[in-house]
Amino acid sequence: MCNDNTVDKLKNEFHYTLSKFSHEIRNPITLINSGLQMIASAHPEVQEYKHWDDIMDNLDYVKDLLDELSAFNNANRITPKSTDVCSYLKTILSSVKPTLDYLDITLETDIPDSLPVMMLDQIKIRQMLLNLLKNAWEAVPVPGGKITVSACPKNPGISINIQDNGCGISPEQQATIFQPFFTTKENGTGLGLAVSKRIIEAHNGTIDITSDHTNGTIVSITLPA
Repeated sequence: MCNDNTVDKLKNEFHYTLSKFSHEIRNPITLINSGLQMIASAHPEVQEYKHWDDIMDNLDYVKDLLDELSAFNNANRITPKSTDVCSYLKTILSSVKPTLDYLDITLETDIPDSLPVMMLDQIKIRQMLLNLLKNAWEAVPVPGGKITVSACPKNPGISINIQDNGCGISPEQQATIFQPFFTTKENGTGLGLAVSKRIIEAHNGTIDITSDHTNGTIVSITLPA
């Protein structure tokens, strides 16, 4: 049986390997992308080749995957600072509302003014919330989709719920949904929820999912003060 020191050592070795892998792959991908752009600039006719768009799409996917790997690897490294949670949450939700309006998805919010000031890594908490909101709007029907975001004080800290009227998540999927690279999306990386969970746990918080195919999904987040 592994002791805590062994587990920590294995985790550190894994994240070092992941970081090195991402770095070593990113460099040639960047060179390939630059090379293809130069070819397209010098010979615009190549863009008429029937598989050109597929090549560029696959290259973009690899770049997105590397970005997600980097985000996963660094998710537990946080820099908290004093945050007016009420104003902060409202700003994030305001930033996604135009996209949801365009998609004809209703966004309902219940963010009270009485939320506490907390120490949060604002960049990573925003990343986590946007990941979860993106999952929600990709699950709901369009038009007719509805996402409800609510928050309330929970001593000591806050509780945030994100509810949608989407297709739901099966019990089998719920058992593995936070595992890295697990995805049900055709072009998904399977790292969004894993990254979100690591960010929440780095803040000593918890995340739970309740879902069925009738009532959609509720994501419940608790962040302690």
